[in-house]
Amino acid sequence: MAEIKLAAQPRNEFGKGAARRARRASQVPAVVYGHGAEPVHVTLPAHELQLALRTANVLIGLELDGKDALVIPKAVQRNPLKGDIEHVDLLTVKRGEKVQVEIAVQAEGDLAPGSNLLEYVQATLLVEAEATHIPESVTVSVQGLDAGASVLAKDIELPKGSVLAGDEDAIVLQVVAAQAEEPSADAEAEGEEA
Repeated sequence: MAEIKLAAQPRNEFGKGAARRARRASQVPAVVYGHGAEPVHVTLPAHELQLALRTANVLIGLELDGKDALVIPKAVQRNPLKGDIEHVDLLTVKRGEKVQVEIAVQAEGDLAPGSNLLEYVQATLLVEAEATHIPESVTVSVQGLDAGASVLAKDIELPKGSVLAGDEDAIVLQVVAAQAEEPSADAEAEGEEA
């Protein structure tokens, strides 16, 4: 995974008013924490951060006061109407350190013939991986699965260097038979009149 560089500015104003001023100046308030250190309050360039966060579990190289720090996003707060980033919590990591992150689950292949539907019980898996080698997603084959079949977390082959950190017996995907809708009483009455 490539590391994205962002320049951070220290932040010493707090509260809603200060956050609004930062956002008007195309900056996003953020907090950097981890490794037992005191949290550091910063602002980040909004556009560059938006582009960086398009990649899940992105590794960000922060440049702050001449020092570099590796961080990963832990929590992102967005405006519910506009979708703009309002605040970010960043976790400090070190090269070689293991972190727990959620990665996307993607299915490939065709289900068994018939009216079967694939249901995502969990869209993500909790895994532990080295901070500099976090996988973006994991692909699961559902080729030929029929109604009633399910895929457990322990059945999914994870990328090299990753181990399952969540419940290994959790159902991730399941195949269900499509349910035919029963005709409503109005539809039956119309059929009898015709």
